[in-house]
Amino acid sequence: MISSMTGFGSHEAEVDSIGRINVELRCTNHKFTESVFHLPDGMISLEDKLKKEIEARIKRGRVYCAINIMGQAAQGIFVNRKLLKNYLHELNGIKKEFKIDEGLSLDSLIRLPGILSLKENKPTGIHIWEKLKPVFLQALMNLLMARQKEGRALAKLLKNRSGLLNKDLVFIKRRFAIAAKNKINKIQAEEERLAFLKGADIAEEIDRLHFHIKNFQAKIAKGQPIGKELDFITQEMQREANTLAAKSFDMIISGRAVEMKTQIEKIREQVQNIE
Repeated sequence: MISSMTGFGSHEAEVDSIGRINVELRCTNHKFTESVFHLPDGMISLEDKLKKEIEARIKRGRVYCAINIMGQAAQGIFVNRKLLKNYLHELNGIKKEFKIDEGLSLDSLIRLPGILSLKENKPTGIHIWEKLKPVFLQALMNLLMARQKEGRALAKLLKNRSGLLNKDLVFIKRRFAIAAKNKINKIQAEEERLAFLKGADIAEEIDRLHFHIKNFQAKIAKGQPIGKELDFITQEMQREANTLAAKSFDMIISGRAVEMKTQIEKIREQVQNIE
């Protein structure tokens, strides 16, 4: 089964002691496999692990991965005791120096900058991986399923269009036999007849184009990551169609060859989406 390089997959789950993890994966066309990550603070070390999981399943495409962790619970209150001692030392010194009798209330002390803060449960990459991994793999599986679904649609489209090329070849082959016979009957000199047949014969181009179309269809049926191979085959198909159109002496054949070139170009555009 062939796969498209484009697709989207996501998954979200509530994880104990961490919060809600949301993973989104988006894939676009690319010559090779490339991963781009947008991760929360403290999780940069996970890039290699995430990249290995992606590359084990995707052979071509640029994958954008965004991970968000929401609802992280606070573990407790942090009191900066060292800073508080410094405040008290300075404030008591001021009271003594300026003979201030007013006492220092607890409410006033905790309002001082930097004294009181919440200790957040910010997971680090090395501790969160085992809990993140199942969520990430499910999102990745959803992405693969989306790519395969689009791949099936592409395979059907390419099969139909390559089938139309075969019909065009059958028409051109029959048309050439009739047109060549009529042309030869109008030529009196044998040498001129031979020169015409040598220069106008398109049988070789028809055979090669038929071979490329058959090979193209076989690759689609086989599946697997074949995007680069299909792109090469369509280039060869285009080359033969160009030669066929250039050599033809018959306007009807030339017109049908131009239609084939347009069809091949459309096929090649779709092939660019295949892994």
